[in-house]
Amino acid sequence: MDHFINSKETIVREAIDGFLFGRGDTVTRLDGYPHIKVVVRSDWKKDKVSLISGGGSGHEPAHAGFVGSGLLTAAVCGEIFASPSVDAVLAGILAVTGASGCLLIVKNYTGDRLNFGLAAEKARSLGIKVEIVIVDDDIALPNDIQARGIAGTVFVHKIAGALADQGKTLEEVAGAAKMAASSIFSLGLSLSTCSVPGVDNTERLEPGMAELGLGIHGEPGAKKIRHQKAAAAVKVVLSNLEKKMEPKAKYALLLNNLGGCTPLEMTILAREITKSKISSSVQYLYGPAPLMTSLDMRGFSISILKLTKELEVSLLFPVSSEIWPEVKKLKSPKLVSMPKGLENTKWLASDEPVVRNLVLKCCDILEQKEKSLNEIDAKIGDGDTGSTLANAGRSLRQFVDQLPLKENAQCFLAISEILSRSMGGSSGVLMAILFSAAANEAKAGANWKDALQGGLQRVMEMGGAKPGDRTFIDSLAPALEQLQRSSNLLEAAEAARLGADKTRDMTSARAGRAAYVPKENLNGVPDPGAEAVALIFEGIAS
Repeated sequence: MDHFINSKETIVREAIDGFLFGRGDTVTRLDGYPHIKVVVRSDWKKDKVSLISGGGSGHEPAHAGFVGSGLLTAAVCGEIFASPSVDAVLAGILAVTGASGCLLIVKNYTGDRLNFGLAAEKARSLGIKVEIVIVDDDIALPNDIQARGIAGTVFVHKIAGALADQGKTLEEVAGAAKMAASSIFSLGLSLSTCSVPGVDNTERLEPGMAELGLGIHGEPGAKKIRHQKAAAAVKVVLSNLEKKMEPKAKYALLLNNLGGCTPLEMTILAREITKSKISSSVQYLYGPAPLMTSLDMRGFSISILKLTKELEVSLLFPVSSEIWPEVKKLKSPKLVSMPKGLENTKWLASDEPVVRNLVLKCCDILEQKEKSLNEIDAKIGDGDTGSTLANAGRSLRQFVDQLPLKENAQCFLAISEILSRSMGGSSGVLMAILFSAAANEAKAGANWKDALQGGLQRVMEMGGAKPGDRTFIDSLAPALEQLQRSSNLLEAAEAARLGADKTRDMTSARAGRAAYVPKENLNGVPDPGAEAVALIFEGIAS
């Protein structure tokens, strides 16, 4: 996979400099490139306990993103997934530590423990007071294997940062940090490995599989499981975390994006947490947010922290970092009533077996062809034409027994309303216009064929497309014209197919999303809307 980098040798330095741009009043770095990459508070006076964390890069915004008032004093950055050197850690200690001493917050990986530990010994030999807290919140591994430190580490940053900011002693800060670390449990799940810049990466997960219990350095998960839906993913993670929870205790929960999940997915995961059986024990929700990522891994982790009064106060203590997520209470929003004027039209249902079967046949076709139409659209658009039309089919099927099937005008109007609410996007509006205009034509006395032709004319007026512009009109227009000439569905289907196939040779589009697609992408690919029209006519004609 390609990345937006200049070279793998300079990636971390350039990323730090990009992060620091515009933050000089609060955050800067030591002038120690290339080997020493340490981000520090520029407003720090060494008058309180300093907090230092860090490790390999690739976990952004951790750790540099949490340098600031109420959080870290310094972050020591290694290369991608590589622990920083002893000299780099020692430089960080010397740069920000005064008489009050410093606390090192270290994730439980061998390289981090050794390098931070040796740097601490060197600092102590210079007369500096240093304490270390090791975070091992991952519950994925067997008990006889050392647990890793993952996203729950940021809870320790927050709690220790609040106490240090209030002027607590090193012993008090370290004590609270260690208590918090022992009360945090985390577990992650991912649908992909991460892509390390400058390295040939091999995807080890088969389609339809997920890894449960993974670290943050691209290492394999504890086991592979079959991936189904967001609800199942959250359930399996929470069911493991629940084993660590006490029945009457209250918890803070952190929903962490491992880097590659979209905001849409993360909010769905958050919704599933609010519906889970542990939600009553969750006092505060942090996230969803990318806090400790694994480059672009398409996964998430959940961390829980058992609350005490002291930890709760520290969690709610204000911080300066805009990256720290706003805390949320798990309360359902109070819904606002719908405005008047949008009530569903009440149709007078009537049955007409031929029309009913026709509608259901169209629904069958749209649902069956969802995948193939999406595949066509993915070549020239956003890959959702099949899903959009399948949603329309499912909605029509749901309401078919409520439709006024004997009355053309009322039936067209009902279909217009259903499609406008179920399809979405411009295609839904265009179909709604077509059937709404057809309803008006039918009210004026037109037969069903003339009514649909009138609806198509209105679509062309409103949408601006015409035959030859590479849209569904290239298939629908000749089909309706043939129906008016012969009333023969087989001939209309042949005309629709011929029109759809012609769009394969149209290397320019003058309407729709294909108008923005380069010619070479269009060549040989039919317009998915035109293909859908042809499939419908072929299906009902057969």
